[in-house]
Amino acid sequence: METYAQALLYAIPFFMVLLAIEICYGYFVKNQKHKVLDSVSSISSGFTNIIKDSLGLGLVLVSYPYLVEHLAIMEIKATWLVWLIAFFALDFAGYWNHRLSHKVNFFWNQHVIHHSSEEFNLACALRQSISNLIGYFPLFLLPAAILGVPYKVIAILGPIHLFGQFWYHTQHIGKMGWLEYVIITPSQHRVHHAINPEYIDKNLGQILCIWDRWFGTFQEELDDVPPQYGVLKPAATWNPVLINFQHLWRLIKDAWRTQSYWDKLRIWFMPTGWRPADVKAAYPIRIITNVYEFDRYETPASKTLKGYSIFQMLFSLLLLLFMFFNYSKIGLSGLLLCGAFIFIGIYGYTTLMDRSNYAVWIELARGVLGLALIGFTGDWFGINEYFFFGSGLVALYFLITIFGGFFFTYFEKEYTMQKSKV
Repeated sequence: METYAQALLYAIPFFMVLLAIEICYGYFVKNQKHKVLDSVSSISSGFTNIIKDSLGLGLVLVSYPYLVEHLAIMEIKATWLVWLIAFFALDFAGYWNHRLSHKVNFFWNQHVIHHSSEEFNLACALRQSISNLIGYFPLFLLPAAILGVPYKVIAILGPIHLFGQFWYHTQHIGKMGWLEYVIITPSQHRVHHAINPEYIDKNLGQILCIWDRWFGTFQEELDDVPPQYGVLKPAATWNPVLINFQHLWRLIKDAWRTQSYWDKLRIWFMPTGWRPADVKAAYPIRIITNVYEFDRYETPASKTLKGYSIFQMLFSLLLLLFMFFNYSKIGLSGLLLCGAFIFIGIYGYTTLMDRSNYAVWIELARGVLGLALIGFTGDWFGINEYFFFGSGLVALYFLITIFGGFFFTYFEKEYTMQKSKV
């Protein structure tokens, strides 16, 4: 985990720079594809994901090293051919894992966060799951394990394969000629994120598009069918933690409410979106029927709130980067506590972006607890060792958080609400 945390120290700034370039490009060409609150929500979702992964939160059902140790029929060296085979094995496994997430109710819950943005840009690529608490992906790598592909090859290629799926989440790159027949391109991935009937559940590949073409899930972007983004059951919140478990909560409620014991069991494994007939009739859920005419999620937001949301996101990023920088010295209990503060912070300020009344109490609680921790320890997880008055700056941040919670709930909110009605 420490190696992963160190890698993130370099990867996160790289992604943020690419995001800044896309935002600046959209501004200068007067074709902006980012909305402040949506992008803050997307980036914050990425933070929650890397907190979970860097702290090793979750249960690994079976690991790839275990499969290699017990199933390999031969031992092979890491030659260039093995690396190539491993790459194809990873991409093939990724395709089927992705397809499973789109086709089965239970597995859709861990993927819906990635599709929840009603915009399409580099920020939405960072909407990654925290609800995938059971690690089963190595099962898709059984062929590689049987052939004896070394673990270190998979361990190195895995992050590279994942990072390679970032760049094509953009609307600023058109079709790419002959590459459209080889790799996943922005045009193909725009189709994948679209909710148009012509596009939904298509282009499930991750790096190579050959799997979609072979298994019948490929769809070209059509000039006369502009992609519309989001999910058919809109998330209607900026809070990434809530989005991660919305679908699961619906499944739990439907399984509880249905009178059929057979439906209580099979709802988890039925096609995505399937609901028992009795529950569907008694408890209807809003579903988008006209993808070209639906109200996209918005909340009353002044420039002040937008600026404050960006500030909260950036400060959370700094706290996260420091946690990774000082990972080994903080210790496990410290990492869990530090991660919890950042995680709850994301929950707090995104709830404030939703203009929910209870957000102020989250912000008050984390602000007071943060100040108490600094007062009790005289530090913030060792930050004073590297930055003069570092804990003082963090304390100031918590004071601003408390003030912001009250200001945007009881003062600015009323003004914004009234102004939006005019």
